[in-house]
Amino acid sequence: MRISQANAGDVAGLARLLWLDTVREEPAQPSVDTFAAELANWWATRQDSHLAFVARLLRPEIVGMAWVALVPRVPRPGATSRLSADIQSVFVMPSERGQGIGSALVEAASEHATRLGAIRVTVHSGRRAVPVYERLGFESSRQLLQRPSY
Repeated sequence: MRISQANAGDVAGLARLLWLDTVREEPAQPSVDTFAAELANWWATRQDSHLAFVARLLRPEIVGMAWVALVPRVPRPGATSRLSADIQSVFVMPSERGQGIGSALVEAASEHATRLGAIRVTVHSGRRAVPVYERLGFESSRQLLQRPSY
C-alpha cells in the first residue's frame, strides 16, 4: 500500500470515491464525470485549506482517501498562528476494507496536520467507525459540542 498527498491529477479518482461514498444518500446526484469537474473547481479555490491523502495498492487506481480541512484559529497573545484540523470524507473501496488502509490514511492526514502546527485534530464519525478512531488515539470530548442546523 502506498499513501501520498493527492494533487490535481488525482481529482478524477477522488471524485469517483466521493461519488461512490454518497450514491445511496444522494440519489439525484450528477454523473461522476460532471462531479469530477465540480470537485476540480471547488478544490482549486481551497487547496491551501483542504488536503487529500490517497491510497494505492499495486495498481495506479486510488482505493482510498482521507481529507483534512485546516482551520486557522483566532490568534492569542504569544500564539498568532494557531491552527486546527478536521479529518473528513474517509472512504475505502469496499473490496479493500479490513486491510488497514483507512487507518493509514487517517494517520497520514493527522500527522501532516500536526506537522503544519495544528493544535487539535478532530473527526466527525459515524457510529460504526468510532472504535477505529479510538484505536488511532482520538478521544471523545465533552467540551466539543455541536449545534445542528435545521
